[in-house]
Amino acid sequence: MVKLSAKCILAGDAAVGKTALAQLFRSDGTHFQKNYTLTAGVDLVVKTVLIPCTNDSVWENPNVFCLVYDVTNEQSFNGCSKWLEKVRAQAPGVFVPGVLVGTKTDLAGRRAVDSAQAQAWALGQGLEYFETSVKEMDNYEAPFCSLAKQFYCLYKEKVEMFHGLV
Repeated sequence: MVKLSAKCILAGDAAVGKTALAQLFRSDGTHFQKNYTLTAGVDLVVKTVLIPCTNDSVWENPNVFCLVYDVTNEQSFNGCSKWLEKVRAQAPGVFVPGVLVGTKTDLAGRRAVDSAQAQAWALGQGLEYFETSVKEMDNYEAPFCSLAKQFYCLYKEKVEMFHGLV
């Protein structure tokens, strides 16, 4: 297994659950904070993720991103286009692995964004789609594990390309 020190940018509108998702993932599901200070649209997570079935050495400083929106807030979903544009502007011409995450699925009765709509948008942008409830500790690890695997695949492709040149 490879230990991958992943630096992941979480971007999205205020109060969509970026910090809650990041803290729950970072604490391996042991910490759900009920009160938060609003972040200014971007949060950063650093956590080591083990990637099964690998035996290469450690690669530090990956660039991955996680767009986060609240499934009960259509405006936060619509804002994902703006956040995606900002993230991609940071690395023009470079593919940066990313995922779209709908949070607060425990509030099913207040859902404003259809899963199929969000998944279709994500697919059109080349992103994987996940839904989670941090409060219920449901599916909070999956987006980050997906990002780690996507990053590792890009790493392997670059290594193989390099070996092909030698």
